[in-house]
Amino acid sequence: MLRLLLIWTLNALALLTVANLVPGIHIDGFEAALVAALFLGFVNTLIRPILLLLTLPVTLLTLGLFIFVVNGLLFWFIGSILKGFIVDGLWYGVAGSMLYSFFSWGLQAAAALLVRKHDQQNTDQF
Repeated sequence: MLRLLLIWTLNALALLTVANLVPGIHIDGFEAALVAALFLGFVNTLIRPILLLLTLPVTLLTLGLFIFVVNGLLFWFIGSILKGFIVDGLWYGVAGSMLYSFFSWGLQAAAALLVRKHDQQNTDQF
């Protein structure tokens, strides 16, 4: 449970970073980033696989590049339904989703290394 809360918080931090880098993405504060990260997680878990399956022929024709468009559309969709999280357009959504994926991956990888290092130190003491 603690790991899930850590990932959720790191994703919110990644979303705040993206909002500071991409001029077409706006977040009102950390609370809005937490809510947006939660909704992005749900959409990526529940809706994204269905959309990827439905757009599989186009994805194959574009050699996988259409996945960026699907991710951007979902990012833009979340920005259109949540208050406090605004994505100005599709291309801002594409750029935001790419940066969000990169930053959340990096933060989660760094956190995993720290947790692993901490766990290793604790087991060495015994």
